[in-house]
Amino acid sequence: MDAFRFTAKTTTPISYKTRWQAPSNIALIKYWGKEKNQIPKNPSLSFTLQKCVTKTSIEFQPKPSLGLTFDFFFEGKPNSNFLPKLNQFLEQIRPYVSWIDQYHLTIKSDNSFPHSSGIASSASSMAALALCIMEVEREMDTAITDLQFIRKASFLARLGSGSAARSIEGPITVWGKNPSINEASDDYAIKIDSLHSVFSTYQDTVLIVEKGSKSVSSTQGHALMKGHPFANQRFDQAQQHLHSLLEIMREGNLEDFIRIVESEALTLHAMMMTSQPYYLLMEPQTLSIIQKVWNYRRETSIPLCFTLDAGANIHLLYPKLYASKICDFIKNELSLHCQQGFFIEDEVGMGAKKMYI
Repeated sequence: MDAFRFTAKTTTPISYKTRWQAPSNIALIKYWGKEKNQIPKNPSLSFTLQKCVTKTSIEFQPKPSLGLTFDFFFEGKPNSNFLPKLNQFLEQIRPYVSWIDQYHLTIKSDNSFPHSSGIASSASSMAALALCIMEVEREMDTAITDLQFIRKASFLARLGSGSAARSIEGPITVWGKNPSINEASDDYAIKIDSLHSVFSTYQDTVLIVEKGSKSVSSTQGHALMKGHPFANQRFDQAQQHLHSLLEIMREGNLEDFIRIVESEALTLHAMMMTSQPYYLLMEPQTLSIIQKVWNYRRETSIPLCFTLDAGANIHLLYPKLYASKICDFIKNELSLHCQQGFFIEDEVGMGAKKMYI
């Protein structure tokens, strides 16, 4: 997209170091299926989280020869497993940050939550990377406005991981064109305002059913939507659900909120189970938790619901008003189904933030 290409005259490169923290996010309306350059086949809407974050620092060192070079450290140690994806990301963004060839990058990153287990670690990591890069770009071009900074960071992050577009701002973002939102774009996510106050403090407890890597990656899963027998119906459903959910979240109708959010989660996994080849990312413990959540809601009338990303782990969503009762339920009943009883208590957050070194 030409609007995001770097056009300012570059100055002599200088040494620079920056550090950003970017959150994971949990999609309420799921995106599943994409075109070239991470363009979504349907729009998505997500809560930005507060505690599930990636912290990334980049040291930019000028070098005499042009060409892409970098070192990467994950949780203090060199980690070659991430190098192919990082290299691919940096290659993809080069047309938009042409100045980056003048630097060697030393990238250091760590997560507050397990990576590669369906909690959008790629979203938070790519968002943090994009923000570090954009900070240097703004040093070179002081005419960049705050809105331009945010939107280009979202645009760059998207090239690394589609859902990363939604990890720049918070608490609620939409990515992908939708007739309900004039400013919505396939290129970057935008923040949604003017929703009911109950959602400004919504809680998200992540139940870790499986800490390991997924058997089928999200990239592979998206690819399997090509030629999927129910793909077009799914894309239409997502558009309709997003339109409805925006109205529901403006009104604060929790019963309808639950209906759409749980339907979206189950539809996502239904697409996996009906692709060719078909596959499962839910585990038996995932299903046990879902059944207990439904029973609890029926017996107590407390508006607790679940959603899932592309993995076995469950996000429990609920208003802060009920946090004490629901936490007791989680500890007494649901933690039994978690790996080593592990769960993360989180809530909606306001997006990424710069960390001072």
